[in-house]
Amino acid sequence: MTQHDSIAGADGSSFTIQDQARMARAKNYLAWQSRLILPELGQRVVEVGCGMGNFTEYLLGRDQVIAVDVEPECVKHLRQRYPARSNLLVFACEPTNPAFAELSTFRPDSCVCTNVLEHIPDDAAALRAMAAILEPQGKIVLWVPAFQALYGSMDKRLDHCRRYRKQDMLRLAAQVGLKISKMRYVNMAGFFLWWASSRLIRQQAVTGTQIDIFDRLIAPWLSRLEAMVQPPFGQSLFAVLQKH
Repeated sequence: MTQHDSIAGADGSSFTIQDQARMARAKNYLAWQSRLILPELGQRVVEVGCGMGNFTEYLLGRDQVIAVDVEPECVKHLRQRYPARSNLLVFACEPTNPAFAELSTFRPDSCVCTNVLEHIPDDAAALRAMAAILEPQGKIVLWVPAFQALYGSMDKRLDHCRRYRKQDMLRLAAQVGLKISKMRYVNMAGFFLWWASSRLIRQQAVTGTQIDIFDRLIAPWLSRLEAMVQPPFGQSLFAVLQKH
């Protein structure tokens, strides 16, 4: 359970260390993602599926960041990456593990979960576990791959259980007793790139070259466009769920 989309077609989080290292170069895309996510987070954040810390970097201005991942190698790497950050705690854990409930002692006001929920067979149980550790009115900010119709070779390689539409997220939120305060599709160009890569040519993974091209040539202008006009579809779904 790690993190981040592989831009030019990859929504997924079962990345190897090499996959994540390639994604770390996608500064424009990660900045775009952060512009949407960060305003929704409070000051005591639990990052579920932190991976190597590609997105953790954007959270370190908060009072407290509790980063968790199921992969010990990722946890070890993140601790070594930020050895002197007193506001960062890193644990090997996952939402469905009973130890996850102990994070409530930190009184978190928000969880962020980027490209992780799609890997968990019981996504409702994972969301309930996240909600349970949050303070009243706490938020869960999700970034998940969109549209099951795009499910293909790369989803299988990344062990995705599913992709989501808005209707799916509405049903899931209602099932676990959360309300949706914000929801939108993101990355309209990535919709077509993912379809071509994963469904048409049945690519197994996104290459570093594809990531670089998307990040330099597409992400800057597309992020500005989608900030003005929300697209009717996209490669990813961004959702903010709130505890009552």
